[in-house]
Formats: sequence, structure tokens, C-alpha cells
Amino acid sequence: MTIEQPVSAGRSGGRAARRAARSAPLTADMRAIHPGLEGGTLKVMTDAEVLRIHHAALDALEHIGLADAPQSGIDLLTSVGCSYGADKRLRFPRALVEDMLAKANRDVTLFSRDGKTDLDLRGTRVHYGTAGAAVHMVDVDGSHYRDSTVQDLHDAARICDALDNIHFVQRPMVCRDIADNLEMDLNTIYACCAGTYKHVGTSFTDPSYVKPAMELLHLIAGGEDKWRERPFVSNSNCFVVPPMKFATEACLVMEECIRAGMPVLLLSAGMAGATAPSTVAGAIVQAVAECLAGLVYVNALKPGHPAIFGTWPFGLDLRTGAMTGGSGEQALLTAGCAQMHRFYDLPGGAAAGIADSKLPDMQAGWEQMCSNVMAGLSGLNMVYEAAGMHASLLGFCHESLILGDDIIGQALRCVRGIEVTDETLALDQIAEVCLGGSGHYLGTGQTLSRMQKDYVYPTLGDRTSPKEWVEKDKPDLIQKAVAKKEFILSQRAPARFAPDVDQAIRQQFNIHLPA
Repeated sequence: MTIEQPVSAGRSGGRAARRAARSAPLTADMRAIHPGLEGGTLKVMTDAEVLRIHHAALDALEHIGLADAPQSGIDLLTSVGCSYGADKRLRFPRALVEDMLAKANRDVTLFSRDGKTDLDLRGTRVHYGTAGAAVHMVDVDGSHYRDSTVQDLHDAARICDALDNIHFVQRPMVCRDIADNLEMDLNTIYACCAGTYKHVGTSFTDPSYVKPAMELLHLIAGGEDKWRERPFVSNSNCFVVPPMKFATEACLVMEECIRAGMPVLLLSAGMAGATAPSTVAGAIVQAVAECLAGLVYVNALKPGHPAIFGTWPFGLDLRTGAMTGGSGEQALLTAGCAQMHRFYDLPGGAAAGIADSKLPDMQAGWEQMCSNVMAGLSGLNMVYEAAGMHASLLGFCHESLILGDDIIGQALRCVRGIEVTDETLALDQIAEVCLGGSGHYLGTGQTLSRMQKDYVYPTLGDRTSPKEWVEKDKPDLIQKAVAKKEFILSQRAPARFAPDVDQAIRQQFNIHLPA
């Protein structure tokens, strides 16, 4: 290749022009990161090891099976080829599992309410969001924990709606100020959907609660037909009680949700060393086996119904029995599960971003970043519990949710990876700078043109020099998050319901949030 000595083009515009260009709002195609970036470059297991996991899971289903299915589940699963033994366990022949895998929906889209933030779960597209059932709110000002409320949940949804790197809102906490379980389930849907347009995930305490919940969702959607066309809420369903038992009531909930057109998350959440084998490989085997059983269940009831393969094994500190959501073992569990999802080419989800730390401190930062990056690089479609979760899922923090948006932004940049093209190899730039140019790349046209496309800049993270930091009165990261939270919550929620819709909902249901 011949490189000609270039003529320096000089600078176009001064510092003010460059600052104006940097401060201008970015269009979607200009952003360095976005929802649905394709991961999958990280493989924590070899192809041979993935096959061993797969065959071990099939062996477990064929020879051990699952207990405690509801009678409707027994009838359904035996009708498609399962056997029901004298020990009251359903066993799944390998051929049946493979047949149902062939019927499974691999083209799942989780819809948003306004159509602007739909989630395409094909392949290795990565999305980060919230989840969990925290019973406490973390008060960063007083460094204490208190019961979480429906207002806290609504505020969390509103904050998520304003954060670019939170792509979906699965209920992250329990409304402990609502004693009645039906009212809690209905108010959970109301609080989340009135706070965000993004896809929402929720659960139901009892199968009889699904019908009134659907009536609420039909009101929000503008009719049952519109709901079924674009279901913007999915059911997070713990259909199994590890090890290898169906959760009877949750299976009945799942059946009702499928009939109502609601996507389901098939969630297996064994604890390695307690309700799942203590080895990383063994915990993955059990989670895969349980979710394969769920996949057979779903597709026996309605072939091709949208379902997420939710392998969520958690780690334990075997010295104490305490959950360790922020451990390296947890990151490996999640990455290994993502690799199994890729093997089956199924839309999948798992947990990452959990902090064992009680507050948004340095420990929380390393715990959240480790598993979030590994989950994304592994190509996990739905990264649940990715921001805001503390104390091993017991506490949720609004400020940590906001800080987590910065963490996930950096994780997504890692997922995007390195593009190697004629342009990015930058040989022409090297020639221009070195052969008669300025000797540096600061301010060149190529640098300025790509500074927004290639780089992710933290919203709250501080990159100033010590001198500038002092001149700015030593800004505190937590206080910056508090200020952003207060600003978001001072605005009217963009996703709030139209007055006539809200009035119709309040006439039919006991909504605890003030109008």
C-alpha cells in the first residue's frame, strides 16, 4: 500500500463549535451503545462441555423427572408423552424434549406500551433491566433500610423510564404497605405501567388474580384486542421449586397467563449448595433441566407461545449459607446459562448486577460490574436485576439504580466490542498526523467525528483532575445521584395514563397511589 503525504486540512471551527457539537443531543444512530447490541464473544465453557451439560439435563428429566405438578399439568404433560410414575413424578423422554424444543418460539419480541422501546430477543441481543422482590428500600442519606412501598415502586419505574441503559422494568420490590395480595398484585401493575412505557414484568400470588389483572391491562391497552396484539407486560413465573419440583400454584398462574396472551418468564432459581448442586456445572444442569421441563409445559399448552428460558441459579457463601449475588461464582453461573441459551437458540434470561453490599459503595460497584459485563459478553438476552439491588436482593436503592445506568453503559460498550474496518484501522489518520501533521490526534476531523460514535461517557461518574474536582467543590457521587433522582421525580411522569383511562381504572380497582 502506498501512503501519500497528506495536506493538513486544519481545524474547522474553534473550541466553541466543538463544544456545541458535543453537547448536541445524539440521534439513535450516533450513540455508541443501544439496546440489543449483540454479545456472545465470551464462552466460559467449551462446545464439548456445553454438550455434556445438555445431555446431563436430558438424563435428569428422563430418569429423575419433576414432582408436584398440578392435576392440569399432569393431564397435559402425559397427553404429549410424559410418564407419571408411582412416585408421583413426571418424567420427560428425550424425544419429547427435542420435539418441544423444535416448536419453541425463537422470534420473541417483548413489547413496550408506546412501541419505542420494544425488545428483540433473537440471537444474542442483550438487554439490561430490573427485577427481584426486595422487601426493603435503601435510604442512602440515613444509611438504613425501611419497608418498600407502592410509591417507591412507582418512583422506580419513573426513574427507569428516564434512564437510557435500563431497557425493561421487571418489578424490583414488593409493595409492603398493601396487605391484601390481590390489591398488591394489581397495584404493582398500575404503579409500573403508570411510571414507564418500557416493557414491564410482574408476578401473581394466586391464579385467580390473573383475570382481574387482565381486565386492568385491557383498560390500559384500550381493549383486549390491542392487548393481545402487543402485550406490554410479561409474567415472571417461578414455576419450579428447586430441586426438581413444580410449584403447583405458579403452574396454574402460568396456564392462565398463557391463555390470556401474556408472555412468560420460566424462572428456575436454585441456590447452589442448598437447593441446587454446589458446583457451577451442576447448578447449571439442574436449572437447564427445570427450564426444559417448563418449555415442554408451555408448548404442550400452546405451541410457540412467547417464553423466556429463565435459568437463574444463585450462588451461596458456603461458610454461612448466605446468598452471594455479587460473587465471581454468580457471574460464572449467569455466563454459563447464557451459553446454554445460545446452544438452544432460545430467548433467555438470568440474574446479574446484584450487590451483596448494603449501600452503593465500592463493593457494590465491583460486584455489579463483574456479572453485568460477563452477562453481556455472553450474549444474555435479558439481564435481570442489573441495577439497584443490594443486600443479596433484600434491598432496592433508587440512587443505585441511577448509578447502575452508568455501569451498564460501560458494560454495553464492552458488549459492542472492537470494530476492525478500513476506517477504524486508521492508517490514513496515522499518515496525516505523522507526515507533516500536528503530531497528535486531538481535534482532528476523524477524532471529532467518532468521539460520540465510539465512546461512552458517564453521566454521573467523575473524570476531572484533582484540581478541577476541588474547584467544583469536590462533588459527591451519591449526592449527584440524589439530585438526579429528585429532578426526575419532580417532573410529571410521561407514561402516566390519560385522565379518562385513569378514572375508569380507579372506578373498578382500589388503586393506592394518589391520583
